[in-house]
Amino acid sequence: MSAFVELAEGGVRLAVPLLLASAGELVSERAGVLNLSVEGMMLTGAFAGAVGASMTGSPWAGVGFALAAGLLAALLQAVLSVTLRADQIVTGIAANALALGGTTYGARLFFTDGRSVPGFEPVLGPLTVLGCAGLAVVAAIGLLLSRRTGYGLAVDAAGADAVAADRTGLPVAAIRYGVVLLTGLTSALAGAQLALAEVHAFTDNLTAGVGYLAVVAVIAGRWRAWPTALACLFFGIAQALQFTAPLLGLHLPTAVLVMSPYLIALVAVSGLVGSSRAPAGLTVPFHRESR
Repeated sequence: MSAFVELAEGGVRLAVPLLLASAGELVSERAGVLNLSVEGMMLTGAFAGAVGASMTGSPWAGVGFALAAGLLAALLQAVLSVTLRADQIVTGIAANALALGGTTYGARLFFTDGRSVPGFEPVLGPLTVLGCAGLAVVAAIGLLLSRRTGYGLAVDAAGADAVAADRTGLPVAAIRYGVVLLTGLTSALAGAQLALAEVHAFTDNLTAGVGYLAVVAVIAGRWRAWPTALACLFFGIAQALQFTAPLLGLHLPTAVLVMSPYLIALVAVSGLVGSSRAPAGLTVPFHRESR
């Protein structure tokens, strides 16, 4: 296998969790809710997925555990962000810290006796059945988010001007709850992909910043589906370069290769690659006016 083919396959494989997490986050941000807690949702899903697969012996049961845990984490985020109208940035950072501490402690309790974690094996190039299913979910979300669908129009209306959308009869709070829960499901699926399809285990801080890269991908993609997907693929290739650089004749310090996806992310959101405009209502709490 040539080095370039290996780089491409590794990039696609590593882009799948990014695509899943960013798909849900894209919908959420276009509806006006910023989920910095994507990292924590992914980590929670990865831990629950590994625990479920280990306990039952079935990776699919692990996926079910992951989705349930991601839904619970997202529900907490939705209550804080939508109902209590707490600062979305602060709550996201706090949720990530809670997930990191909780899963680290949980791993100490559950995985110290060398428990095995059954997982998925590749069936289509570098992709597992779970990876293929994840890509199908991403495609479905992209179609739903299209402005040609009623759902896409409602999401964009809630993110552009929530008060005006409410006046037209749209259930803004319900829409925002729904998109946060969707982000929890896709992020948990991304975490399950890491634990059950990539490493077949759970380790401390398994996500290692992938959730933050997913948020950056949405910004770099200018809150549009296809550019966001391309940003995820680009970040996936940058991550894969850490393992294939020597085969390509690139003898760079390991630290530079590890930092490269995050350096690229900084450039992507700095405005150096073109300006972008976030949804007008992003991070703005919805206060329903009296009618």
